[in-house]
Amino acid sequence: MRVVLFVLSFLAVSFTASAKEIYLTADAMVDVAEGKLIEKPAIIVRDNRIVVIGRQGRLDVPEGAEIVALEGQTIMPGFMDMHVHLSSGPETPFFDSMGFSVPRQTVVAVKNARRTLMAGFTTVRDLGAEGYSVIGVRDGVNAGDIIGPRIYAVGPALSITGGHCDNNFSAPQKKDVAEGVADGPWAVRQKVRENIKYGANAIKICATGGVFSKGTKVGIQQYSLEELKAAAEEAHRRGLVIAAHAHGTDGIKAAIVAGIDSIEHVSFLDDEGVELAKKFGTFLSLDIYNTEYTLTYGKENGVPEENINKERQVSVRQRESFTKAAKAGVKMVFGSDAAIYPHGDNGKQFSRMVQFGMTPMQALQAATINSATLMKRETELGVLREGYLADIVAVKGNPIEDISTTEAVTFVMKDGVVYKQ
Repeated sequence: MRVVLFVLSFLAVSFTASAKEIYLTADAMVDVAEGKLIEKPAIIVRDNRIVVIGRQGRLDVPEGAEIVALEGQTIMPGFMDMHVHLSSGPETPFFDSMGFSVPRQTVVAVKNARRTLMAGFTTVRDLGAEGYSVIGVRDGVNAGDIIGPRIYAVGPALSITGGHCDNNFSAPQKKDVAEGVADGPWAVRQKVRENIKYGANAIKICATGGVFSKGTKVGIQQYSLEELKAAAEEAHRRGLVIAAHAHGTDGIKAAIVAGIDSIEHVSFLDDEGVELAKKFGTFLSLDIYNTEYTLTYGKENGVPEENINKERQVSVRQRESFTKAAKAGVKMVFGSDAAIYPHGDNGKQFSRMVQFGMTPMQALQAATINSATLMKRETELGVLREGYLADIVAVKGNPIEDISTTEAVTFVMKDGVVYKQ
């Protein structure tokens, strides 16, 4: 027994002594917690953690460390997109993609996961995919089988019968029902439990009609307050964060009162909704870039006229709601709805967030520290700080002066591994 313990002890010491270290420097670093830019930072990364943060000329290079010098660049925490759909994208014509098998959707998600990471988004929340396809991709990323961001995946989104997130495009005789359909509080609880059983580490419920569904009105509430509360209680009982798709005013407010953690889209936000979001500490996630893509390329991509018209209805109002929420100081996160536009273009939303009311620092905070707080990972993600996970991205120039630099990320590190330089 003593021999075995000695060998194990020796192996542990040897592993610690051989831990990989990276000494990283850049022209500047965005401190999103303090809201300021730090000149000439130097960071030591060991394995997957930031172990030391200092200044160039004051922090020595550890013996044997790999040196990464990002001259002319600014480093930031890895970006976090709280609303993506990795298993689909606009490259495939609208109705053709509906015929994809779950294995085919999984292949698409593998491709899009890589694109997303290379764009600087080291953490994403996938808010709806068929057949637990993205849950499988998440597990593949975690196992090191494929390259992608850290993924929170909800599995099938919950929907009322015939609502947004149900399958309404098929003929009646096909009896086509989406996996996430659940009517009534106990059915909602059962569906949340089922998603968790099959690996969901986040939950989504569709509280109102939506743009890309058939026969739903974007402003109409779908789930009752009682049903929304059931979903929130069940998710929270299992320690998961829950999101609600909600365009319409009543649905937004019902979801907030029900205890939903984040409201997605938030197109028709009124003053009462703003006050409720502040009172309950609810995060809002508004996808204000993708409307441009839909109105420009939707018809070309085979999107039906009904859906393009609904996009026209929400586009201006949603941006007004974004401005209202930003001005009021509501908690906000970065959520792009990637899949409506090509994955990898996520960073294009930053400039729209600034255009419609945020400062560049606030936009970066939405995609870092705010998103980490929403997902209850604020003690190890969303900030460049000693002891935190080494998720680091860089851009050329200064994103505080020119937020559009975030559209061309030059360096990506996730969990201490460099994927792009």
